[in-house]
Amino acid sequence: MEIELGPVEYLRAGAERALIAPDLRINYGFISRWEAALEGKLTHGLTAGIPGTSLVESQALLKGVLREGTLQEKPGPSIATEFGVLLPGINDQHGTGAVLNGIVSHRWDWGTTHLNAQIELTRQQHADYFLDTMVEGPHDWPVRPVAEFFYESDVSLFRTGSALVGAIWQVQDNIAVDFGLRGARINGQTAGEIRAGVTFAFGVTKGPDLLSRLFAPALRQIH
Repeated sequence: MEIELGPVEYLRAGAERALIAPDLRINYGFISRWEAALEGKLTHGLTAGIPGTSLVESQALLKGVLREGTLQEKPGPSIATEFGVLLPGINDQHGTGAVLNGIVSHRWDWGTTHLNAQIELTRQQHADYFLDTMVEGPHDWPVRPVAEFFYESDVSLFRTGSALVGAIWQVQDNIAVDFGLRGARINGQTAGEIRAGVTFAFGVTKGPDLLSRLFAPALRQIH
C-alpha cells in the first residue's frame, strides 16, 4: 500500500484563488506489476464565484508495468500504462469520463526521464490529449531536483502549457517528501501552483518507485 498526500496546497488561476486540502491518492498493489489507485482533491475557494468546498479530480485507475527496465534494475526502458474512470465530483466536475495513459521511463547515472502521453474522454464528453516530459536528478541523491514540462488540450475548451520545478527528498526507502512550484498558461490566462506532499508505503518490503506520480498526474489539471 502506498499513500500520496498533499496536506495543504495553493492554487491561483487568473483572478481565482483556492486551497487544496487534502490532495490524496491511495495505491494498492494487488498482484505483481499491477496496482489499483483511487484519488481526489478537496478544494476550498478563496474568491467569489468559486464553490466553498468541492471534491474534484476524482479517479479510479489501474496501473501496470508492461515492460520491466531500468527502474526495475533491468536493461532498457521501463514501460507502464494507466487507465480508468474519471468519477463525478461534488459541487463541481459533474459527469464521468475515461482516461488511458502510457509512460516510458529510463534511468541513467545522471538522472531519470519520464515521457507521458495520455488521451481522455472528459466528464463533459470532450476529447482531451496530454503530453508530458519529466526529468529527475540522480536516483542515489537524497534530494533529487525535478523539472516537468507539459502541454494539454481539451479539443473544445482550452489549451494549457505548463512548467514545474521542484525536488524530491527520499527520507527513507519507503518515505519521500516532495515540493514543487508550477507556472502555466491556460487560454492566455496565467496560473500558478504551490505543492508540497509526502509519499509513504507500508505492508511491502521494497520502497516505492515514484515514477511520475508525484508531479505529473497531480499537477497537470488545474482548470
